[in-house]
Amino acid sequence: MSDAAQPTAAEVRAAAEAVKAALDRHLAAVENRSGEDDPAVYDAFNALATAAEAYDERLYDRYDEVTPFEIPGADDSLPPYAGPEEPNALSVLIRRDYAVVEPQRLLAQTQRIADLDRGAQELPGSAPVVGASVHAALGVLFGEYEPDEIASRHKEFGLEEGDSTLWVAAADELPEPGEWLSMPFDQADPQRVVCRFDVSSVFDEDDLGDFEETGDLEE
Repeated sequence: MSDAAQPTAAEVRAAAEAVKAALDRHLAAVENRSGEDDPAVYDAFNALATAAEAYDERLYDRYDEVTPFEIPGADDSLPPYAGPEEPNALSVLIRRDYAVVEPQRLLAQTQRIADLDRGAQELPGSAPVVGASVHAALGVLFGEYEPDEIASRHKEFGLEEGDSTLWVAAADELPEPGEWLSMPFDQADPQRVVCRFDVSSVFDEDDLGDFEETGDLEE
């Protein structure tokens, strides 16, 4: 950025004052919240995030310094909750990303699973069912174990964790059996998300993620 485009010292000071005012507003909203989904708390949180980001940018542009705090994902925060006050049902949406970093370990472990299953069923033949196919190995792995167990044992299977997220969305009623199986994630509505839990390498090393409720954020 050129010197002419840099913010002035007064603009940096004004941005700092805006952060102070946003902090006061957020604390007041939390102290006077009317319930778990109070929109005033949600609005105050977003205002604080915006003010903090603006101050951080101006501080860096003017003085080449940064703040010691970070609010990850502020631009992608959830919209105000618009679901039922008393949900009669809920949907839990989970995404976990993995990299296959040790394919030979994955193949060996899943071959062992397949051999044990074949032995338990007393089926004839000893030809490998996994072979050198990572595609087949993943099918065996996720067919044998629940996703939570794979998440806790991923290194054992030659996998490396990437980002993950869990959304809990409110619903008016439980869908009919088989109703959404063809497109399970097509109707995910951010305005019905009661809470979410994210894990990502973009967060500080000491953070395990952020837990965001509609109307509040707890880290």
